[in-house]
Amino acid sequence: MEQTLKNLPIGIQDFEKLRKENYLYVDKTALMHRLVSTGSYYFLSRPRRFGKSLLISTLKAYFLGKKDLFEGLAVEQLEQKWTVHPVLHLDLNTAKYKETGKLDMVLNNALSQWEEIYGARPNEADFGMRFEGIIQRAYEKTGERVVVLVDEYDKPLLETIGNEALQDDYRSTLKSFYGALKSKDGCIKFAMLTGVTKFGKVSVFSDLNNLNDISLDNDFYSICGISEEELKGVFEPYVNRLAEARKITRSKAYSELKRNYDGYHFTEEAPGMYNPFSLLNALHKRTFGSYWFETGTPSYLVELLKRHDFKLKGLNGIEVTSNVLNSIDASSTNPIPVIFQSGYLTIKGYKPRVKLYKLDFPNEEVKEGFLFYLLPFYTSVSENDTGFHIDCFVNEVENGQIEAFIDRLKIFFANVPYDLIKDTENHYQNVLFILCNLCGLYTKAEFHTSNGRVDMTIETPDYVYIFEFKYNGTAEEAMTQIKEKNYAQPFLASGKKIALIGANFSGETRNIEKYLEEWL
Repeated sequence: MEQTLKNLPIGIQDFEKLRKENYLYVDKTALMHRLVSTGSYYFLSRPRRFGKSLLISTLKAYFLGKKDLFEGLAVEQLEQKWTVHPVLHLDLNTAKYKETGKLDMVLNNALSQWEEIYGARPNEADFGMRFEGIIQRAYEKTGERVVVLVDEYDKPLLETIGNEALQDDYRSTLKSFYGALKSKDGCIKFAMLTGVTKFGKVSVFSDLNNLNDISLDNDFYSICGISEEELKGVFEPYVNRLAEARKITRSKAYSELKRNYDGYHFTEEAPGMYNPFSLLNALHKRTFGSYWFETGTPSYLVELLKRHDFKLKGLNGIEVTSNVLNSIDASSTNPIPVIFQSGYLTIKGYKPRVKLYKLDFPNEEVKEGFLFYLLPFYTSVSENDTGFHIDCFVNEVENGQIEAFIDRLKIFFANVPYDLIKDTENHYQNVLFILCNLCGLYTKAEFHTSNGRVDMTIETPDYVYIFEFKYNGTAEEAMTQIKEKNYAQPFLASGKKIALIGANFSGETRNIEKYLEEWL
């Protein structure tokens, strides 16, 4: 059976290559045709590795009139003309932008290649003027309006978060460059810009107000990614192969795929979408791994979180307005828009009466990958040692070894450089939040009871641990609070051993100073 299956297109971003070399393709061409038939200027944001580059490549092949590549696909019946248009394709994902002048080099290279085809004029002094001239001459030379496709428009801006001078320089350059799309409207058939994020306010789009942002559009929510229907319809034999390899039922295979890779919601009404890169890797390798984070690290997110001393507990179930979802203000102190648009949070609910969106991690792969990546930035534990210490911590908790796992907690807090901590209390709460979410146990940070809010609870098949931490207080005060507020009451009927743990966290040593334990 394996010999009859098409190859899974892992990392394949070129539509022509995909179609000519026996790769599986999930047909998105009906949506593509609706896109080009109903508008001219589009913007789409999606997380990385979600299929944006493949969409751009598909549009390029379509506008170049490569009908043979679309044989058997939906658009073959929908399109009759197959007009060949001049296509200007710019991919900003091809370079690193932390060095001054890098964006200029990339733009100059692209413009020079287009000028070899369509000509140049010496009076076109800057990038914007050169781009305008190319669009004009391409239209005049071919007699057909021009198609402009820009992939990863925001990479220069994302890579320079924290370097305001360089980011301002890039923003000014891109603003002028993209402005050509508006000034040469009469010469343009279609334009689409894609990226991970949307920078708002005084940004690259301020002069380009004719862009239709379909990032949160119900009509196009599935234009990138894999839907549940597509998974069960197109990938069934691959899921069967996965189930056989893992020695689980097909139903269990589907549920594990959903738990790990599904859950991206791009509108409040849309069903969940699977990350295609992670899904394809899981089906190809026949195991449930963490694939998305292996392709790159979200360093710009860590930079934002550290700069603004963000309270990580705010990541779970945070409620925001649509303004937060739609754009990023580069000067804002709120990292949530970047985290959402980058795919680390997604829409999990909506309150229409107050117009608030509830955000949370889309799935287990993102949640675990993100937190594992964060931990070395908040503790002295290296990336290589993180898994070991987490495993030890879980084993100690499951076996009732309080002294051992308290000592383990101290390791996570020890020797953190002073320059990494702005607010010591927030820092230790962030570490606890990360650990709680990584343990794979039933844990809750700030568990709510009828009598108040517990700092942390951990529940195993045999034990319940109730923690109260006092910052610059005493372990005795923490224990008194646990008892007086009867934090154990919700767990008394569980039949499990209950441990009360009161500890004080010292602002001076920036670690747990003393703890008290009592068993019920």
